[in-house]
Amino acid sequence: MSSHVAVEQRGAEVVLTDFGWHYPGREQPSLSAVSARIRPGERVMLLGPSGAGKSTLLQAMAGVEQDPDGESRSGDLTVNGLDPRDARGSVGFMHQDPETQVILARVGDDVAFGLENLAVPREQIWPRVGAALAEVGLDLPLDHSTTALSGGQKQRLALAGTMAMHPQLLLLDEPTASVDEQGAVELRDAVDRVVAMAGTTLIVVEHRVGLWESVVDRVIVLDDHGSIAFDGPTKDVLVDARELLQKQGTWVPDWTPHTRPAPARDAQAAPLLETRGLAASRTQPNSRVVARRRRRGRKAWAKGRPVETDVFGNGNAIPAAANINLTVRAGQALAITGQNGAGKSTLALTLAGLLLPCAGTVLATEALAGDAPADPSLWEGSELITRIGSVFQHPEHQFLCSTVRAELEYGPLQAARHGAGPGVNEERIDSLLRRLDLEDIADANPFTLSGGQKRRLSVATVLASAPEVLILDEPTFGQDAETWRELVTMLVEEMERGTAVVAVTHDRELIKALNAVEMRLGA
Repeated sequence: MSSHVAVEQRGAEVVLTDFGWHYPGREQPSLSAVSARIRPGERVMLLGPSGAGKSTLLQAMAGVEQDPDGESRSGDLTVNGLDPRDARGSVGFMHQDPETQVILARVGDDVAFGLENLAVPREQIWPRVGAALAEVGLDLPLDHSTTALSGGQKQRLALAGTMAMHPQLLLLDEPTASVDEQGAVELRDAVDRVVAMAGTTLIVVEHRVGLWESVVDRVIVLDDHGSIAFDGPTKDVLVDARELLQKQGTWVPDWTPHTRPAPARDAQAAPLLETRGLAASRTQPNSRVVARRRRRGRKAWAKGRPVETDVFGNGNAIPAAANINLTVRAGQALAITGQNGAGKSTLALTLAGLLLPCAGTVLATEALAGDAPADPSLWEGSELITRIGSVFQHPEHQFLCSTVRAELEYGPLQAARHGAGPGVNEERIDSLLRRLDLEDIADANPFTLSGGQKRRLSVATVLASAPEVLILDEPTFGQDAETWRELVTMLVEEMERGTAVVAVTHDRELIKALNAVEMRLGA
């Protein structure tokens, strides 16, 4: 039973009049002449292709979009008759990337942060914190460390912090993208209960319509140019706009895009990576210890001696996943699944040699290691580039350059400088930009892209270096069906040329399309 603290409130009204947004340096605007009135208490789903301006529109409604020179914004946008920047106390906004909303070190304090800023009386704060955490299913002590949370748990935390403030306008940008299937249903139901009880106005951005179809009463569809193509009652729009939605790549109910068939599973395919008794932990030795282990390990390897494996000393590392025995094979796909907090992302980083195991081993076979040590955690960056390519859970963590094209060129350039690759293949770069719908923003700063565009760019950066193993954390996050299909097709093509694919994912359609062997953690 819900323990949410009841409040009396009224939803906000949002009015847009020829509203537009044009980022500096972009050839085309993100939004163009958007006009709509969203009445208090309405529940709206905002649809459109990846990069159509949905996230930009939510950020503008929340009053957090930056326009320092006053030249990006056009037209008019009000929340309860005010400029959104003057209505922030009545607006709750959950970003596409919940990592950006985690502020404080402890779970309870993080949820309480917004309430304290709103000057909510002290005696009301902690009941509301507990109620919000219960609503989103984050059953953790209030003093639990936020840095120990998985991506999906951070998504729940961000939603709890937003809901605890009892906003009049609730803006949700892909609120269930990093949450397992059952968790997504639970979060949707929690939002449904809260907005129904308080009369909150809800605007949610999602690519998968089916999850929210029964919750929203209105759908607004943006076209490729950031203008409104359809606007009306949910059932009517989903019928009238179905053809456009499918063309755009929206995941309409009872439809999955056709993809190129993945190679058949072959138990005799060459093994590239193997783990035995592996335990993976986010708790790691300090950088000095890690660097010393790498130096000593490479010296021992060069002399044919055993490499030291235990650098945790007192054994206090807490495993996120343990007793892992798996084999990554050439041309095959492995899907790592499980509930949020099961250790999926930690395992992926350990397989990639970016985290040290706290027990057991990760070893590359000769087919992958070649003239490098068998232990990937001993590899230098130049050795990793063409052997194992990693896509992190948060794509911003791997961006290094000022333009999209430069990001794609960076890996091949670094490999060439160390004699590990032929350098930049412009034809391959152009193909990646075109196929992943990044061509028109090749000169844009990666940090200004939408969440879906950032994810595609992060995948493209590793594909540009053509590694033999791809380790991808939620590679289809934030994708419409068309960009999803192209991503899957490119991964299948990589598998056909012998590349191994390891995907941390909640996407059942991706697992099916890659014909992947599934390893479920925490089962």
